[in-house]
Amino acid sequence: MASDIKRIAAIIAAEISARPEQAAAAIELLDEGATVPFVARYRKEVTGGLDDTQLRDLAERLAYLRELDARRDTILGSIREQGKLTEELEGKIVAATTKAELEDIYLPYKPKRRTKAEIARERGLGPLAEAILANRSLVPAELALAYVSEEVADTKAALEGARDILSEQFAENADLVGKLRSYMKERAFMRARVVDGKQEAGAKFSDYFDHVERWANVPSHRALAMLRGRNEEVLSLDIEVDADDTSPVKPVERMIANAYAIGGSLAGDRWLMEVAGWTWRIKLSLHLTLDLMRDLRERAEEEAIHVFARNLKDLLLAAPAGSRATMGLDPGIRTGVKVAVVDGTGKVLTTTTVYPFPPRNDVRGTQAELAKLIRLHKVELISIGNGTGSRETEKLVADMLSDMPADGGPKPLKVIVSEAGASVYSASATAAAEFPGLDVSLRGAVSIARRLQDPLAELVKIEPKSIGVGQYQHDVDQYRLGRSLEAVVEDAVNAVGVDLNTASAPLLARVSGLGASLADAIVAHRDATGPFASRKDLLKVPRLGPRAFEQSAGFLRIANGSEPLDASSVHPEAYGVAKKIVAACGRDVRSLMGDSAALKALDPRVFVDERFGLPTVRDILAELEKPGRDPRPGFKTATFADGIDDIKDLKPGMLLEGTVTNVAAFGAFVDIGVHQDGLVHVSQLADRFIKDAHEVVKAGDVVKVRVVDVDIKRKRIALSMRKDSGEGGAPRSGPRDNGGGRPAPRSPAPQQRQPERPAQQGAFGAALADALKRK
Repeated sequence: MASDIKRIAAIIAAEISARPEQAAAAIELLDEGATVPFVARYRKEVTGGLDDTQLRDLAERLAYLRELDARRDTILGSIREQGKLTEELEGKIVAATTKAELEDIYLPYKPKRRTKAEIARERGLGPLAEAILANRSLVPAELALAYVSEEVADTKAALEGARDILSEQFAENADLVGKLRSYMKERAFMRARVVDGKQEAGAKFSDYFDHVERWANVPSHRALAMLRGRNEEVLSLDIEVDADDTSPVKPVERMIANAYAIGGSLAGDRWLMEVAGWTWRIKLSLHLTLDLMRDLRERAEEEAIHVFARNLKDLLLAAPAGSRATMGLDPGIRTGVKVAVVDGTGKVLTTTTVYPFPPRNDVRGTQAELAKLIRLHKVELISIGNGTGSRETEKLVADMLSDMPADGGPKPLKVIVSEAGASVYSASATAAAEFPGLDVSLRGAVSIARRLQDPLAELVKIEPKSIGVGQYQHDVDQYRLGRSLEAVVEDAVNAVGVDLNTASAPLLARVSGLGASLADAIVAHRDATGPFASRKDLLKVPRLGPRAFEQSAGFLRIANGSEPLDASSVHPEAYGVAKKIVAACGRDVRSLMGDSAALKALDPRVFVDERFGLPTVRDILAELEKPGRDPRPGFKTATFADGIDDIKDLKPGMLLEGTVTNVAAFGAFVDIGVHQDGLVHVSQLADRFIKDAHEVVKAGDVVKVRVVDVDIKRKRIALSMRKDSGEGGAPRSGPRDNGGGRPAPRSPAPQQRQPERPAQQGAFGAALADALKRK
């Protein structure tokens, strides 16, 4: 076991820019049940300071390598049972570094249905195949005469049997298959064509009706758009290699021939060359095409999941408006606008439904009701969901606020917020338990109000996949997506910290070392006995033992408790070090907290001991300097332009303010208040070259944009953040990626156009499509 950890640690260390001993230490901690947030924050000395990103990568790679090892053991056992395991074969299996490489090696030994090659061997044709391969000067047809029998009708049947045997041998040559796969990855092109008759129905995929680009260069968003087009039966996809090569023997066929020194002018060589071509066409071409298509999907999904995770992190760590009385409005036209008012702690004060729009058109009554609630509950913020009817609702609120008397005190600030996931939350068991007596339709308004006060605390109640900030999120592997997003939520919650005495069970459940069961137990204990006076009181919670306490305590905060350090991120295990620091200053801990000058005057090395090193001491000093610091930015909002409520109101050249809703590598989507996000292509994000939009913006940012182009029919809005009004550093022609309905960027022109071919699907294309459907 120790040797396995050492070997795996060496592999992972090279990939995450760490030393093997760092990776090994982290693996040991994770295997003991420690969480990534805990290891990243409180075990820096042990891991040499690996951060949470490195640890997440380590954990994911560790799972893959252990799955690889388990499969390796299974394969070794299978071949050993067959009595075919040689020292050389075992060495190849042990040396395999990927699942694909392992399966290539195993293929000849993998139990399978009776093949044509096996039937040919049973009919005694094995020696014929060996003879032709061994002596090229012999004429295959003449050799075949000796193998004609009751089971082998003639020489043609004999040669077909020999071909089947050799073809299987060629196709199961792991080294050869590996070289062919690498060649295809380097040289293949991806081609998309429209399925005949689907031009009109599939108009949103029109950029891919005749599209070709190098397989290795297809970006995630274009790959997923094309794959979606194929799934909707609008596009046919193919992977082509050497399509423009006019030589009688294709390079891939030549590679198969070269692996067996086939290439002379002798009769045996000529026949074997035909076998090599047949092997490629019948056995390897479809197999490797499916491999590349799968690799393309996995590559695209990995990038899309990465983008989604990054956007979710930005959304979760968006600036909180804070503890201010807030009115939440969940817009609706025919069904009315749902209203909820919550106090600064998020407690629901009142709910109602108003009907300002058709068919009732009760504008005056609605404005009077909202104004009354604002005065009664001293509302400071109005949070308006950005769904259908949001701009109409915002205008209604704006008119009401302008009519309110100036001497009535400060008017509330209205803010448009994303309502993604609010309806999912409303119908969830969590919402039902939290608001058992509240109508489902009103729960969404409560969520909209609270997510302005504290986005993180409210959004953790919603399944991450329902929040909707991912590119093609429904097209990717849902298990991998869910696992990635759960990690993002966990990291975000623990980065901010949680108030032990006010946090909801869903929020507590995301704290390192807890989970849903212990979170419920904490809330139940808090409800029964009152607020926690100190972190140590956690140990009184049923089923919460020392291990869970160790993993969670540092991320839980208690304001105004019996121990001042409980309000900080200093872990209870390090209170001794913190108190040494306090004693060295000759001060009370409460008075020292926040005294930057006094703390910076200390030499952290003085407080290092055998357990707590310099990284922990520095973290403690930083926390004492700014206790309970929140890593989230300050609160600010976008102001939408008056009179710009619909895409039809937009004109090129307009300068607007908006909020970034979604970021992908190719650009950023911005809500400018017209019910359709505009796209700032990566080339229009800055006056310098930008490779990835995340270098400049993140979800939740308030930005100023200029309208560049408006396509009302296709609901596409092109925006720019450049100050020089230039064209940017990327080409502005080529396919646009709108496979899911959102606007998307123009991509660079394909690197190479290959000869046009008829759009109808050939036999190979049909086989490929069928195979892809089965996968």
